[in-house]
Amino acid sequence: MLTSTHVPGGPAWLDLGTPDIDAAVAFYGGLFGWEFRSAGPDAGGYGFLLKDGKAAAGLGPLMEEGARPSWTVYFRTEDADATADAVQRAGGSVRFPPMDVLTAGRMAGFTDPAGAEFAVWEPGDTDGLEAVNDPGSVSWIELYSTDAAAATEFYRKVFGWDTRDMGMGEGLSYTIAGPAGGGEKRMHGGLMQLPEENMQRGSTSEWHPYFEAENCDTTLARAEELGATTIVPAMDAAGVGRLAMVLDPFGAPFAVIKSAVH
Repeated sequence: MLTSTHVPGGPAWLDLGTPDIDAAVAFYGGLFGWEFRSAGPDAGGYGFLLKDGKAAAGLGPLMEEGARPSWTVYFRTEDADATADAVQRAGGSVRFPPMDVLTAGRMAGFTDPAGAEFAVWEPGDTDGLEAVNDPGSVSWIELYSTDAAAATEFYRKVFGWDTRDMGMGEGLSYTIAGPAGGGEKRMHGGLMQLPEENMQRGSTSEWHPYFEAENCDTTLARAEELGATTIVPAMDAAGVGRLAMVLDPFGAPFAVIKSAVH
């Protein structure tokens, strides 16, 4: 569960880049009950996805040439420029440099050494996500990486994360991560090595969110009715909960979970 959305190094924001704003609003509104509120005429079509009036995510058009529909995770920073320098020293690259978002805050976009894209948020008037962990909001984030060991070391250097490796059986491992000094109770996400067969099929490194659900199976069925494609059917994960992963109608991956502990 997310307990670190207002701590440096923790997830601070989440948004979806999509080729069809109206269709995305219809899909996610039908799935999670989200409502869309425009950020205004100067925001280039960007807006907020609200759950019971609270900001659960952002939504906007694809802005970068060649970009594919995807969810972007933003990690909180107190200094976006310093984080950009840290990213480059650690072997990552800058997709777009730190920039002001009106008076809301300051943001920058990066790519880690294994190819996963992420961003940072330096708060101004907008602190970050308002809805987390409850049904219809994000409760976990996860990285599938072509080089999980290198990615873990990279994020440790950039954000100072605490990490812990967990065995998953059959030679698999899973690393959980959280802001420095927070301990296991403040872990916010996981990092996992992409299997070799997935990479041979063209899978690439990417972060994706887990959205909490009242019932995983019911939410999965509803997602399919609305046009999503299931890529990991509903399954139980001991001590974690019941989860499934889908591609939204535009190809952006995300997961749904009924957490074992809420």
